[in-house]
This record gives sequence, C-alpha cells and structure tokens, in this order.
Amino acid sequence: MKKQGKVVRWDDQRGFGFIRCNATSQDIFFHIRDCAGGIQPPVNSTVEFEEIHVGGKGPRAMAVRTMQAYPSGAAARHDRLRNQARSRSPHVTHRRTTSQDGPAPSAMGVGSLTLIWLLLLVWGALQHRIPPIALAGAFVINALTFFAYWVDKHAARKGQWRTKEDTLHLFGLSGGWPAARLAQQVLRHKTVKPGFQAMYWLTVWVHLAALGAYVFWDRIKPLLNS
Repeated sequence: MKKQGKVVRWDDQRGFGFIRCNATSQDIFFHIRDCAGGIQPPVNSTVEFEEIHVGGKGPRAMAVRTMQAYPSGAAARHDRLRNQARSRSPHVTHRRTTSQDGPAPSAMGVGSLTLIWLLLLVWGALQHRIPPIALAGAFVINALTFFAYWVDKHAARKGQWRTKEDTLHLFGLSGGWPAARLAQQVLRHKTVKPGFQAMYWLTVWVHLAALGAYVFWDRIKPLLNS
C-alpha cells in the first residue's frame, strides 16, 4: 500500500536515510537503491513509498519518489544527482579510449611509484636490509588492502556498516597503497573524495620515504653525521 511521509535524515557517505510517516510509529529506513531512478530525495521533501517489513529489522521504504517541489537550494542538487544517475546508466554510450589518449596522469604516476617501490624492495633484499619474509608480507598486505576496499564497497551498496577510512589509510601506510589505488579504480570507490585522496597520497609518500631511508640508511647516516 502506498504511503506518504517526509525525509527527515540522510547520510551521504552511507547512502541511506529515514522517512517520518504519521501512520507509522517509528522512522522508516530507506537506501539509495530504494529510490526511483536512484535519485535521493532532499531532506524535508515529501515522498511516496511502499512500506515493507524484513525479518525483525523494522519497516523499510521501497519505490521512494518525491511528491512535491524541492525546497530552496535542493533543486540544483536533485538535477546534479539525476545527471549522475544518467551518466552511470548502461545505455549511455561512452567514447572509447584510444592509444592517442594515453593513460591518465594519476595512473602513470602510481605506475612509476609502484615501480620505485618494487625496486626498493628488491634492492633492500639484495643488500640484506629486507628479509625475504618481508617481501612476502608486502604482497600479503596488498591482497588484504584490496579485500578491505572490496568489503567497504560492498557494505556501501548494501547500506551496511562501513570500514573506517582510517583503517583503509593504515593499510596503505603499511605498504598496501598500490593495491589501494588499484581497488579505487577497479571498484570505483573513494575516487571523488578530495579529503580521502589527499590522505591517501600522504600515506604513499610517507611509506616510500620511510622505505627508502631504511634501505639506504648506511649511506644516509654518514651524511647526517658529517
């Protein structure tokens, strides 16, 4: 049965919100996937929805759509979200990347830094500064990093509990930053958050600086003492 209510709260990061309805004793949960066209109704807008109950988790709204004009300042946001939803549609034809385009600068930068990282590991092992088990550990931490990003992406889609960003950055700082970048691109996750990206690149440079200093410490130490 169709009901109407007002959107009273929305969490942009987790992609879910709550609707208040006079016919229901508690606020009704809804996820961005439950919205018509994948477009999030603005807070304080009146919406129409279908209420369902799944297990003992309380009421949930499905087929949520806006019933009234958007409040001041929300129209532009709604149009932007609608355009983003359309751009993600499989029916939209994207221009194919040709060899003339070349890889994106960020991809080239990460590729070069990853090569430097591998060379530092190999050189450190040859100089007996890095034990073989540490080389294996570097690949393990990258596998765990990619898995952590996948879990967080899956949770975001399902509206479940998310992995803390500090945890993802800790994986990167520990040496998993190459896999972190790969996961960001492959999973399309955390790529449009300036704050997260700034911290990600900080972990990359801190890790490389620390690794380089450790590998070449025998050459750096005399310079510091001179």
